[in-house]
Amino acid sequence: MTGTLYLIPVPLGPTPPQDSLPQNVLATIWPLSHFVVEQAKTARAFLKAAGTEKPLQELHLEELNEHTRADALDRLLAPLRAGHDVGLLSEAGCPAVADPGANLVALAQQNNIRIVPLIGPSSLLLALMASGLNGQRFAFQGYLPTKDGDRSKALRDLESESRKRVQTQIFIETPYRNRAMFDAILQACQPATRLTVATDLSLPGESVLTRTIQQWKKQTPPEIERRPTVFLLLA
Repeated sequence: MTGTLYLIPVPLGPTPPQDSLPQNVLATIWPLSHFVVEQAKTARAFLKAAGTEKPLQELHLEELNEHTRADALDRLLAPLRAGHDVGLLSEAGCPAVADPGANLVALAQQNNIRIVPLIGPSSLLLALMASGLNGQRFAFQGYLPTKDGDRSKALRDLESESRKRVQTQIFIETPYRNRAMFDAILQACQPATRLTVATDLSLPGESVLTRTIQQWKKQTPPEIERRPTVFLLLA
């Protein structure tokens, strides 16, 4: 019998896991000995806060991030094939969503390994819930191009697609480029398009504001530099 791959959400910031994870999720973590994580150091800090039945030094942590070679993925399934349950963690939020863990989940699916997604915070869904934009039809676009011309074209294309499909477009940016993204949206999009800026979701400084492009241009820009932010627009 193979083990089970548990997809374990992680808080969106430096808050106690008990504040955002249900008790049954924490109870699933406690007995596990094997984990696949983005960064071992931050994963250990999370696991210490969440609680484990074994000392941290006895846990087996394997890293899976943007530097992991595709041909290394099969090795990460070894504990599962040996019958051990494994927890998959991202750095924040839900694993396998905008996260390299998706590659491991795909391989586990191909190998008929049982996969159990656990309940926890998702910045994308929290932002959509609070945006007031179309929650019936939406698309997550991940990261947009960073070069000015390519980014502006991508934004105009997303705005056009949003108008055509009446579809909310959701995307993210590296926190230190948030302000550049915000300014680019104001330059590229039409005055009546609605833009939501959702920052520090589930954290003490949380802010979710929806305004038209025209309204955003008339007010003080939001304080989003180096703070985790989700952008949503609806034309």
